[in-house]
Amino acid sequence: MADDFISAGIARWTDAMTLPWRLFGRPSSAALLDVFRRRNVLLDALFYDVKVVTRDEAIDLAPSAACEGTILLVPPSGEGRLVVCADVEAFMAAGGASVDTIAVAGVGGSALGTAAFGRNVADALGRPVAAIVSGWGLADLLTEASGGFAWAAGLDGRYRLREQVDRSLDWIRGLETGAFGEQPPHDHRDSETLLALLRDERLKLDALVGHSKGNLVIADALHALQRTDRARSEALCAALRIVSISARVKMPRACARVVEVIGTWDRIGDFAHRRKAPPAVELEAWHHTNTDLYGHLPVTKVLKDVLGR
Repeated sequence: MADDFISAGIARWTDAMTLPWRLFGRPSSAALLDVFRRRNVLLDALFYDVKVVTRDEAIDLAPSAACEGTILLVPPSGEGRLVVCADVEAFMAAGGASVDTIAVAGVGGSALGTAAFGRNVADALGRPVAAIVSGWGLADLLTEASGGFAWAAGLDGRYRLREQVDRSLDWIRGLETGAFGEQPPHDHRDSETLLALLRDERLKLDALVGHSKGNLVIADALHALQRTDRARSEALCAALRIVSISARVKMPRACARVVEVIGTWDRIGDFAHRRKAPPAVELEAWHHTNTDLYGHLPVTKVLKDVLGR
């Protein structure tokens, strides 16, 4: 994918030219967020190792097919094409029951970045992983507008901000449904998808790996499981290995096997560096994981070491 930036630029231009027609014909939250989605593709091409995603796979990752909450079944490099799964049942039908690791990317929040991060994780483990596309929900409007970085709230406070924004923008959903007086469910499909996977007893999960705001999705789902099913939460948390890359987020206390990996030059991750204890792994790196750029955090190399212990 040598011309990722050119291809993404063309896609952005095409979408910008056709947005008025799509917006007029479909006044939905998806269309309202479309400009941020296309911008996020460029961000993820910068922050993630997109060269590990093939051109054919990138075509499958169009926003209309791989939106927030979509599950990607990602095999290691050279071992087959990734599969886009709309929901948990489609994921299981594609062979997801054999997967024991879930990856959640962040930053821009496009499916391209998710696929690249998922492949880095799969290459480290030598087996397929599930990767959840995060961050395109209606409640992410303000934080997505700034590139997925929680500038003012800090990473630990981002989900409180999401809840407030979600409630304040209920009127937009009312335009779609006409149900202005009803209280709709919150539009956090990334966390809901992960929660559904955590609850599914067909999966024998071993590890969760997050990068940047992907760790917030992991924390949100784990806290939700703790509130709704304490017994399963404690059993899972005792067994799960969690690797938190480029963010330090408060996980449930039962999560005893959490490894935080932080780059010493990472100014973005600094928003969450509020703990007195140092991270378990600290590298001379920035926030990005693109191995073509200087100062990258080498995801595959780090995970081989951390998960291989």
